Amino acid sequence: MELLVTLVLACALFSKVYPLDCHECIPTGPGPCSQTINTCEASQTKCASATAEISAGTTQTEAGMKSCAAPTDCVTGSINYGLSRTSVNIKCCDSSLCNDELPPVLPGTSPNGKKCFTCVDNNCTHTLECIGPEDRCIKSSMTIEGQKATLKGCASKTACSGSLNSQLGAVGMDMSCCEEDMCNSALRIRQSILFLLLVPLASFILFN
Repeated sequence: MELLVTLVLACALFSKVYPLDCHECIPTGPGPCSQTINTCEASQTKCASATAEISAGTTQTEAGMKSCAAPTDCVTGSINYGLSRTSVNIKCCDSSLCNDELPPVLPGTSPNGKKCFTCVDNNCTHTLECIGPEDRCIKSSMTIEGQKATLKGCASKTACSGSLNSQLGAVGMDMSCCEEDMCNSALRIRQSILFLLLVPLASFILFN
């Protein structure tokens, strides 16, 4: 019995002395990123790879990322404002250098039956059909140069809270989500064109 306890303690100490190593590849601009190997911090017990997709009109842009991750980072989801949609598909694993392959773009592009209000120009009475994992209605607002800009649409549950906010470009936004159909209000608002441009060009700084 004493030998067994000693072995267990030795294994625990061994895991602390030798932390996880993961592939790291964080894009900083156009084109593929340069892949390196990174030793993870103690709180980052997963290796992760992610594929982000930004759709704006007929234009679609993809970005692949790899890094160390905390367990709370291992979520997927999307935010859909009608004129733009941003999704992140994140896959996590537990062993060193296991994040060598990127996952596909988050699947699910068919309407799921849920409907929410969305804004077109200054009119937020339009209806948006949610797709894939989007099971919430969302209202997002941000103050830009003293002007409040608002967007409305659909979102996945994971995009409404937690670490996925920053991965979907939601840093600095005031976001509120609700579960019922068309629950995100149909009020007319003043909308900033700059804000519409910022959302599809959101930066994906993963696994902070």
